Amino acid sequence: MTRRERMMAALRCHQPEEACPIWEIEFHLYDRLADRRFIVGREFAALTPAEQERALHANAEIMIDVAQRLHFAALTSIGGYWEVAPGEPAYMWLPDDGPKRFLQILRKTAGPDICVIAESGGTIGMPAAHDYVDFSYQLYDRPEEIDAMAAKRLAASKETIARFADEGVDAVLNCCDVADNHGVFFNPQHLQRFFMPYLNEWADAVQAAGMCSILHTDGNIDTMIDQLAAGSLHAVQALDPTAGMDIVAVKQRVNGRLCLCGNIDLSLFHHGPPEAVYQQTRDVCLACKPGGGFALGASNAVFREVPIDNYLAMIEAWKEYGRYD
Repeated sequence: MTRRERMMAALRCHQPEEACPIWEIEFHLYDRLADRRFIVGREFAALTPAEQERALHANAEIMIDVAQRLHFAALTSIGGYWEVAPGEPAYMWLPDDGPKRFLQILRKTAGPDICVIAESGGTIGMPAAHDYVDFSYQLYDRPEEIDAMAAKRLAASKETIARFADEGVDAVLNCCDVADNHGVFFNPQHLQRFFMPYLNEWADAVQAAGMCSILHTDGNIDTMIDQLAAGSLHAVQALDPTAGMDIVAVKQRVNGRLCLCGNIDLSLFHHGPPEAVYQQTRDVCLACKPGGGFALGASNAVFREVPIDNYLAMIEAWKEYGRYD
């Protein structure tokens, strides 16, 4: 089984051969683990077109090299511009048509051994802070506007899904936060009206195009896990331990109906020590790998500030406890 085949087996809730796959939704340590500079964001945007093309190829090569070293089974392609706060760009983004071009390059460079994952959007989630009050009033006073918003987003994502299928993407990611550390943002009625039907239709479209569907959401989603497992979705990523999510308990609940991706605590990666990362990885692998339906990784993006030794402790624990022998 190739690493790609192991990832696809896990996403389909099968037990892969050899070992559970490793996948990070977003990984910011590439240039710290390579001998070349990984160029994204504002630095990339300042390059000439010719320089950008060279940088896209170099970035893909760096990602593949690091994936080989760290045993990643899947790589997430780089998306477009977004902000971590109003006016503050994220680290990992490409301008204009950069995401489309990079996806083509990454797919070709990765070859058949690496699973390529790309983000399409598809559903509405929690509003940004500056829209929070207005959106909350809309839910009750003008729900038809929320319906229209959700339908528009789903329609746009279906066009992206079709393009991804043509470009050889293996799995499609929908990054859509629907919860905070206290619980799901939508009440049960709103969740059933404005989110779950659209999520299932999105996942159906992904599957019809021959790919697997993955939802990423932060927060405590305990009250909606059973609905996710009963729907069309292949996998959920994050299961954030800082929000009280217990991936071991969730694995028992979903019982082979939903692949779980994560959920090593980001605070451990940041603060360590490596021994604590190793121990948590050991415990999660031993509890979640049986029967498949599990991909190991951090509970969210692995930021540049993470000490390398802390991250490598997860890899070392996986080598010992992530295997099926």
